[in-house]
Amino acid sequence: MGLTRSYRLDGVSVDALRGVSLRIGRGEFVAIVGPSGSGKSTLMHLLGCLDRPTSGVLRVGGVDVSTLDDIRLAELRNQTIGFVFQSFHLLARTPALDNVALPLVYRGVARAERRARARAALEAVGLGHRLDHRPSQMSGGEQQRVAIARALVGDPQVVLADEPTGNLDSRNGADVMALLERLNADNGVAVVLVTHEPEVAGRARRQIHVRDGRIELDTGVVAGGGRAGGSGEDG
Repeated sequence: MGLTRSYRLDGVSVDALRGVSLRIGRGEFVAIVGPSGSGKSTLMHLLGCLDRPTSGVLRVGGVDVSTLDDIRLAELRNQTIGFVFQSFHLLARTPALDNVALPLVYRGVARAERRARARAALEAVGLGHRLDHRPSQMSGGEQQRVAIARALVGDPQVVLADEPTGNLDSRNGADVMALLERLNADNGVAVVLVTHEPEVAGRARRQIHVRDGRIELDTGVVAGGGRAGGSGEDG
């Protein structure tokens, strides 16, 4: 509720977010839309617990993140949120299976179970035949599907996707969006994506338009019938 985020740049305070209030419910498919510099990526970083608000209350799964130290915040992030980035962020010399299994290492999951779950995640995104391939041996669309499998391997409540089609051609971009839609519909995972592309945003059931650090339009209704409002993800 009332999230703000300010930065100091060359001794000047810059307000990236200015009193943003919203609620994202379980199982929603949401696009955060806005031009460069609008604050949409800052909002994504807050929702993903990659940053902390300057003021306001942010709850993730009902937990007020201001009550958590850095270790507990990292644990919440690892157990609750899956991330998909425009640049994939895969380990270049590591096979797909081990790239996908990586989040489970930080949970202390045994190696055999990690590999079994990573294999299942890759099969779910249609890459069961590419387990031993490194990123350099894959197309951009395949690399993004590996990144989606990595986001899903920990059974997150929400997947945050930052410009997930930005580095892909139109065909691969459409394939990635169809995959995210299917995972949302079949698995009930909430998907929140940041985009500046109207055609990508149009695939979401709810659009949140951000400009100058504020929400100027929220088209949606929270899953379950309530209006958008409240604080943070599932707050």
